[in-house]
Amino acid sequence: MLYRTFPRDPDTRISALGLGFMRLPLLDGAIDVEASDDMVRAAVDSGVNYFDTAYVYHDGTSEPYVGSVVERLGVRDRVLLATKSPIWLAKTASDFDRFLDEQLARLKTDHIDFYLFHALNAVRWDFAKREGGLGFLDRAKRDGRIRRAGFSYHWTNALFKEIIDGYAWDFCQVQYNYVDTDYQAGIDGIRHAGAKGVGVVVMEPLRGGALARLPDAVRKTFAEFTTPRMPAEWALRFALDPREVVTVLSGTGSARELRENAAVAASARIDSIGAEETALYDRARAFYRERMKVPCTGCGYCMPCPNGVNIPETLSLWNAASMFDTREGTARWYKTAFADEKAGGDSCVSCGACLPNCPQGIAIDKRLGEAHSFLLG
Repeated sequence: MLYRTFPRDPDTRISALGLGFMRLPLLDGAIDVEASDDMVRAAVDSGVNYFDTAYVYHDGTSEPYVGSVVERLGVRDRVLLATKSPIWLAKTASDFDRFLDEQLARLKTDHIDFYLFHALNAVRWDFAKREGGLGFLDRAKRDGRIRRAGFSYHWTNALFKEIIDGYAWDFCQVQYNYVDTDYQAGIDGIRHAGAKGVGVVVMEPLRGGALARLPDAVRKTFAEFTTPRMPAEWALRFALDPREVVTVLSGTGSARELRENAAVAASARIDSIGAEETALYDRARAFYRERMKVPCTGCGYCMPCPNGVNIPETLSLWNAASMFDTREGTARWYKTAFADEKAGGDSCVSCGACLPNCPQGIAIDKRLGEAHSFLLG
C-alpha cells in the first residue's frame, strides 16, 4: 500500500485507499456481518488504515458495526476512524456535543481521528457558524475527542471555496471521478483546497459503482490502451492522480473487490497519468456527456435562487441519472437531499431571476420541472 499525508499533519500516514462503510454487504436487509468482517480483514491485511462511516449510514447501524468489528479484530491502533456529524439533525448548539458523544460510544473509542460536518450546504454552513459549530470543533480538538476537523460536500463550487476559506480545516471530502471533473467542488475546488493546505479525501471515484459497469463504447475505448485494465482500475487511478488527494474511498462489496482495489492503490502514484491515458479519459467523458439532458456546467451563476432551489445540483442529478442509467438510486438521493428540503425543481415558481444569469442560455424554469418529473415522476 502507498501512503500519503495531509498538509497540516505530515506525521500521520494515510493509505491511498480508504474503506467506506456506506454500502456494506447486506443479508435480509441488514449488514451481513460475516461478509463485512471478511472485507475489513482484507482491508487491514492490505494496509488500508482509513475507515470512513457516518451517523446515518445503514439507517444508523454503520457506526455501531464499525466500532464492533474494530474491537473484535483488535485493530484500533492500526486504523484511523472517520465519521460525520449529522448537522441537519442538530437544532441547537448543544446538539453538536450530544451527537459526538453518542458517536464515540457507538464506535467504542475515546477519540475520532477525522471528524466531519456531513454534506455541508448553504443552510448547514450558516447554521454551523450561527450556532457555534466551528467553536465546537475547536473545543472537541482541544479536549481530545476529535483529532482533525473537516467536512464533506455535495454543493456548488463557489460555496465550497467560501467554506474552505471560512475555517482552519484539516481536510475535506469531495466527489471526484473522470466524468465529474467539474461537478460540485470539482478539480478546481480540489486545487483550491490544496493551495489552502487542506487535505482532500475523494468519494465516489466509481460513481456509486457505475464506472465499474461500463457500456460497450467506453469499454472499447479503454481497451485501446497498451496495458489491459479493469474498469474500476481506470476510475481509481484517475481519482488518485492529483497531488492534492490524500485518500480515495471505495465502498467495496466483498473482500475480493477490496483486494483488487488495494492492488491498484498500491501502484498508482501521484501525477502518473500520461498523454495517452488522458486522451482515453477524455473520450470516455465525452461519451457520457453526450447523454446529458441539459448543458449545465454547474457554474452557479444562477444562484442564489430567491425561492431556495438548488438549480445546478437538480440539473446535475438529472444529467447523472441519464448518463449512468441510475434513475432509481439518483431519485432517492434527490428526494432526500433536495426535494424534501424544498430545494428541488418542484419548488421553482418561474420568477425568472436566474434566466439572464445563465451563460448557457438554459430555460432553467422549464428544465427544473422536467428534471423533477424525470427523477420522481
